[in-house]
Amino acid sequence: MEKDFKLYYSISEVAKMFNLNVATLRFWEKEFPQLSPKKKERGKRHYNKEDIETIKLIYHLVKVEGMTLPGARTRLATKGDETTKRIEVIERLQRLREELLAIKKELDHYPNSSLPQP
Repeated sequence: MEKDFKLYYSISEVAKMFNLNVATLRFWEKEFPQLSPKKKERGKRHYNKEDIETIKLIYHLVKVEGMTLPGARTRLATKGDETTKRIEVIERLQRLREELLAIKKELDHYPNSSLPQP
């Protein structure tokens, strides 16, 4: 997810962040009481950072872990903080993996003879 300084996001921006369609987000609003973006004129939704974090949790539980909606709803209600911490650890590990792969790629550009031998 891109880091920026916006306070609110439109439903189409949020859908794009998670590669979802807007109908899925609307459906999740009905299924998960924790997800309730502000609605402005003519019902236009405005998602804040907390809403996006909630969507990230729901996405992880449903799309990554393969949980059913009732199962994800229960998990959020009972172990939301635990799930959030687990997702944060996974994201940190993924970033570390990307950094290590970038270092490996950089090292692969050097000829083997110039590297110290063990």
